[in-house]
Amino acid sequence: MSDPHRPSPRPSFIVRLWQFLWRPSAYFGLATLLIAGFIGGVIFWGGFNWAMESTNTIGFCTSCHEMRDTVYQEYKQTIHYKNQFGVRAICSDCHVPHEWIYKIRRKIQASNELLHKVLGTIDTPEKFEAHRLELAQHVWATMKATNSRECRNCHTEDAMDIHKQSEAAQKVMAPGLKAGLTCIDCHKGIAHHLPKFPDEDEDKEKK
Repeated sequence: MSDPHRPSPRPSFIVRLWQFLWRPSAYFGLATLLIAGFIGGVIFWGGFNWAMESTNTIGFCTSCHEMRDTVYQEYKQTIHYKNQFGVRAICSDCHVPHEWIYKIRRKIQASNELLHKVLGTIDTPEKFEAHRLELAQHVWATMKATNSRECRNCHTEDAMDIHKQSEAAQKVMAPGLKAGLTCIDCHKGIAHHLPKFPDEDEDKEKK
Protein backbone atom coordinates (compact mmCIF):
# COMPACT_ATOMS: atom_id res chain seq x y z
CA MET A 1 0.00 0.00 0.00
CA SER A 2 1.41 3.35 -1.06
CA ASP A 3 2.15 6.03 1.51
CA PRO A 4 -0.24 8.99 0.96
CA HIS A 5 2.27 11.33 2.62
CA ARG A 6 5.09 10.32 0.30
CA PRO A 7 5.78 13.04 -2.34
CA SER A 8 5.01 12.07 -5.93
CA PRO A 9 8.03 11.61 -8.23
CA ARG A 10 9.15 14.70 -10.16
CA PRO A 11 8.01 14.70 -13.81
CA SER A 12 10.67 14.05 -16.43
CA PHE A 13 12.38 16.91 -18.25
CA ILE A 14 10.34 16.31 -21.43
CA VAL A 15 7.07 16.40 -19.50
CA ARG A 16 8.08 19.59 -17.66
CA LEU A 17 9.16 21.21 -20.97
CA TRP A 18 5.84 20.29 -22.60
CA GLN A 19 3.90 21.71 -19.66
CA PHE A 20 5.95 24.92 -19.79
CA LEU A 21 5.37 25.42 -23.49
CA TRP A 22 1.64 25.03 -23.14
CA ARG A 23 1.28 27.02 -19.89
CA PRO A 24 -0.45 30.37 -20.38
CA SER A 25 2.05 33.20 -20.21
CA ALA A 26 1.90 35.45 -17.18
CA TYR A 27 3.62 38.31 -18.99
CA PHE A 28 2.30 38.29 -22.56
CA GLY A 29 -1.25 38.22 -23.80
CA LEU A 30 -2.42 35.62 -26.30
CA ALA A 31 -2.75 38.25 -29.01
CA THR A 32 0.88 39.32 -28.51
CA LEU A 33 2.06 35.74 -28.84
CA LEU A 34 -0.01 35.22 -31.98
CA ILE A 35 1.31 38.40 -33.58
CA ALA A 36 4.91 37.49 -32.70
CA GLY A 37 4.36 34.01 -34.12
CA PHE A 38 2.89 35.45 -37.32
CA ILE A 39 5.78 37.87 -37.80
CA GLY A 40 8.28 35.09 -37.10
CA GLY A 41 6.52 32.86 -39.63
CA VAL A 42 6.61 35.57 -42.30
CA ILE A 43 10.33 36.16 -41.71
CA PHE A 44 11.06 32.42 -41.83
CA TRP A 45 9.02 31.91 -44.99
CA GLY A 46 10.58 34.95 -46.65
CA GLY A 47 14.07 33.71 -45.83
CA PHE A 48 13.27 30.20 -47.00
CA ASN A 49 11.78 31.44 -50.27
CA TRP A 50 14.74 33.79 -50.82
CA ALA A 51 17.15 30.88 -50.37
CA MET A 52 15.12 28.75 -52.78
CA GLU A 53 15.12 31.42 -55.46
CA SER A 54 18.81 32.17 -54.94
CA THR A 55 19.65 28.57 -55.82
CA ASN A 56 17.70 28.98 -59.08
CA THR A 57 19.87 31.76 -60.47
CA ILE A 58 22.34 31.17 -63.28
CA GLY A 59 25.06 32.61 -61.06
CA PHE A 60 24.47 29.89 -58.47
CA CYS A 61 24.28 27.13 -61.09
CA THR A 62 27.63 28.15 -62.58
CA SER A 63 29.37 28.84 -59.26
CA CYS A 64 31.16 25.48 -59.50
CA HIS A 65 33.71 24.95 -62.27
CA GLU A 66 32.19 21.58 -63.22
CA MET A 67 29.19 23.38 -64.70
CA ARG A 68 30.82 26.70 -65.61
CA ASP A 69 33.55 25.18 -67.76
CA THR A 70 31.44 22.54 -69.52
CA VAL A 71 27.68 22.62 -70.07
CA TYR A 72 27.41 26.37 -69.40
CA GLN A 73 29.82 27.15 -72.24
CA GLU A 74 27.82 24.86 -74.53
CA TYR A 75 24.52 26.44 -73.50
CA LYS A 76 25.86 29.94 -74.34
CA GLN A 77 26.13 28.89 -77.99
CA THR A 78 22.47 27.84 -78.25
CA ILE A 79 19.20 29.57 -79.07
CA HIS A 80 18.06 29.21 -75.47
CA TYR A 81 20.79 31.66 -74.43
CA LYS A 82 20.63 34.19 -77.26
CA ASN A 83 18.02 34.56 -79.98
CA GLN A 84 16.11 37.04 -82.12
CA PHE A 85 13.29 37.24 -79.57
CA GLY A 86 15.43 38.37 -76.64
CA VAL A 87 14.05 35.60 -74.44
CA ARG A 88 16.49 33.57 -72.34
CA ALA A 89 15.81 30.27 -70.63
CA ILE A 90 18.25 29.74 -67.77
CA CYS A 91 19.30 26.50 -66.07
CA SER A 92 16.44 26.36 -63.58
CA ASP A 93 13.83 26.96 -66.30
CA CYS A 94 14.74 23.59 -67.77
CA HIS A 95 15.95 21.64 -64.75
CA VAL A 96 13.81 22.84 -61.81
CA PRO A 97 10.00 22.45 -61.70
CA HIS A 98 7.96 25.59 -61.20
CA GLU A 99 5.29 23.94 -59.02
CA TRP A 100 6.24 24.21 -55.34
CA ILE A 101 5.92 20.58 -54.27
CA TYR A 102 7.91 19.31 -57.26
CA LYS A 103 10.48 22.07 -56.75
CA ILE A 104 11.05 21.03 -53.13
CA ARG A 105 11.49 17.40 -54.18
CA ARG A 106 14.03 18.43 -56.84
CA LYS A 107 15.99 20.47 -54.29
CA ILE A 108 16.15 17.47 -51.97
CA GLN A 109 17.37 15.30 -54.84
CA ALA A 110 20.08 17.88 -55.53
CA SER A 111 21.76 16.89 -52.26
CA ASN A 112 23.12 13.90 -54.19
CA GLU A 113 24.87 16.33 -56.54
CA LEU A 114 26.49 18.03 -53.55
CA LEU A 115 27.80 14.65 -52.43
CA HIS A 116 29.43 14.05 -55.81
CA LYS A 117 30.85 17.58 -55.70
CA VAL A 118 32.64 16.62 -52.47
CA LEU A 119 33.73 13.27 -53.92
CA GLY A 120 35.07 14.97 -57.06
CA THR A 121 33.14 12.66 -59.37
CA ILE A 122 33.27 15.07 -62.33
CA ASP A 123 35.85 17.62 -61.18
CA THR A 124 37.95 17.40 -64.36
CA PRO A 125 36.93 17.68 -68.04
CA GLU A 126 37.97 14.06 -68.55
CA LYS A 127 35.83 12.81 -65.68
CA PHE A 128 32.90 14.90 -66.89
CA GLU A 129 33.09 13.45 -70.39
CA ALA A 130 33.31 9.95 -68.94
CA HIS A 131 30.02 10.55 -67.10
CA ARG A 132 28.30 12.73 -69.74
CA LEU A 133 26.19 9.91 -71.18
CA GLU A 134 25.05 8.79 -67.72
CA LEU A 135 24.18 12.36 -66.69
CA ALA A 136 22.33 13.05 -69.95
CA GLN A 137 20.34 9.82 -69.79
CA HIS A 138 19.24 10.66 -66.24
CA VAL A 139 17.97 14.09 -67.35
CA TRP A 140 16.28 12.63 -70.43
CA ALA A 141 14.52 9.96 -68.35
CA THR A 142 13.27 12.59 -65.90
CA MET A 143 11.90 14.79 -68.69
CA LYS A 144 10.31 11.79 -70.38
CA ALA A 145 8.62 10.76 -67.12
CA THR A 146 7.15 14.24 -66.61
CA ASN A 147 6.08 14.69 -70.24
CA SER A 148 8.76 17.37 -70.64
CA ARG A 149 7.02 19.46 -67.97
CA GLU A 150 9.69 22.15 -67.77
CA CYS A 151 9.79 22.56 -71.57
CA ARG A 152 6.04 23.13 -71.56
CA ASN A 153 6.38 26.07 -69.20
CA CYS A 154 7.39 28.01 -72.33
CA HIS A 155 6.38 25.79 -75.25
CA THR A 156 2.75 24.72 -75.51
CA GLU A 157 1.10 22.89 -78.36
CA ASP A 158 -1.89 25.23 -78.57
CA ALA A 159 0.44 28.24 -78.91
CA MET A 160 2.40 26.72 -81.79
CA ASP A 161 1.80 27.77 -85.38
CA ILE A 162 3.30 24.76 -87.10
CA HIS A 163 2.80 26.38 -90.51
CA LYS A 164 5.37 29.05 -89.58
CA GLN A 165 8.00 26.40 -88.85
CA SER A 166 10.50 25.22 -91.40
CA GLU A 167 9.34 22.64 -93.92
CA ALA A 168 11.53 19.99 -92.32
CA ALA A 169 10.12 20.74 -88.87
CA GLN A 170 6.54 20.60 -90.13
CA LYS A 171 7.10 17.13 -91.54
CA VAL A 172 8.07 15.70 -88.16
CA MET A 173 6.28 17.97 -85.65
CA ALA A 174 2.69 17.15 -86.55
CA PRO A 175 3.22 13.35 -86.73
CA GLY A 176 5.24 13.48 -83.51
CA LEU A 177 2.51 15.30 -81.62
CA LYS A 178 -0.09 12.92 -83.02
CA ALA A 179 1.97 9.94 -81.88
CA GLY A 180 2.15 11.34 -78.35
CA LEU A 181 5.87 12.02 -78.36
CA THR A 182 7.19 14.46 -75.78
CA CYS A 183 9.70 17.27 -76.37
CA ILE A 184 12.79 15.40 -75.21
CA ASP A 185 12.10 12.51 -77.60
CA CYS A 186 13.19 14.70 -80.53
CA HIS A 187 15.13 17.57 -78.99
CA LYS A 188 18.03 15.93 -77.17
CA GLY A 189 21.09 18.14 -77.45
CA ILE A 190 19.06 21.33 -77.81
CA ALA A 191 21.03 23.08 -75.05
CA HIS A 192 24.12 20.92 -74.52
CA HIS A 193 26.39 18.72 -76.59
CA LEU A 194 25.17 15.20 -77.13
CA PRO A 195 27.23 12.50 -75.40
CA LYS A 196 29.07 9.83 -77.32
CA PHE A 197 27.23 6.54 -77.38
CA PRO A 198 29.15 3.26 -77.09
CA ASP A 199 28.26 2.18 -80.65
CA GLU A 200 29.77 5.43 -82.00
CA ASP A 201 33.13 4.56 -80.43
CA GLU A 202 32.93 1.07 -81.94
CA ASP A 203 32.24 2.53 -85.40
CA LYS A 204 35.30 4.80 -85.13
CA GLU A 205 37.50 1.87 -84.14
CA LYS A 206 36.31 -0.15 -87.17
CA LYS A 207 37.15 2.75 -89.47
